[in-house]
Amino acid sequence: MDSPGPDPKKLSSYRDLEVWKCSMDLVEEIYRVAAKLPSDEKYGLISQMKRASVSVPSNIAEGYGRRDRGDYLRHLSYSNGSLKELETQLIIVGRLKIATREKLAKAWSLAQESGKMLQALIASLEK
Repeated sequence: MDSPGPDPKKLSSYRDLEVWKCSMDLVEEIYRVAAKLPSDEKYGLISQMKRASVSVPSNIAEGYGRRDRGDYLRHLSYSNGSLKELETQLIIVGRLKIATREKLAKAWSLAQESGKMLQALIASLEK
């Protein structure tokens, strides 16, 4: 039986990882959401959300480029932390009524999907 997670023999790049692709979609959606937020949040929540979202696929890619499994797992952990930070920021935007739940729904869904895939990748590498 094949183990869950990516088969390194079938991957030629971090760009082949579904979790990286999904997290890149998340970055695009966060930038779309951020563009619609009030300009007085430009240096507050907007910059925080953009930074956290970009950190998710960036750390997946950086970890993939490391030769050591421990380094890879560490970077995936950083990615997971940034994802949780972003989720919290989305919750704050909703609670402060800066954006409606409907406007945040796609970003939230992509964050949840990325998180599930990230956890599966981490679990597969920890075996």
